[in-house]
Amino acid sequence: MARKRRVFGAAFKVKVALAAIRGDKTTAQLASEFGVHASQVTAWKKQLLEQAASLFEDGRTRREEQTANEQEFDEQIGRLKMEVEWLKQKSAELA
Repeated sequence: MARKRRVFGAAFKVKVALAAIRGDKTTAQLASEFGVHASQVTAWKKQLLEQAASLFEDGRTRREEQTANEQEFDEQIGRLKMEVEWLKQKSAELA
């Protein structure tokens, strides 16, 4: 019978990765302590170090992107309204 694949939660992964970053114990010691493979400890540590900067990114840049998109949509709405009015006038002339 095959062994069921284990799924670890985010809190557990962070706990293991922070312990690895602390450096008090070796990767092998942490792996045996938490019951995971040593390469998994290393992978979680690497992932935490790579993505930690995104936690402190400034969210205001996204707002600037949103305003640019909103402005583009407003322009498109304006063009479409003008087209609708033009088509109404043309259809009234033909009728």
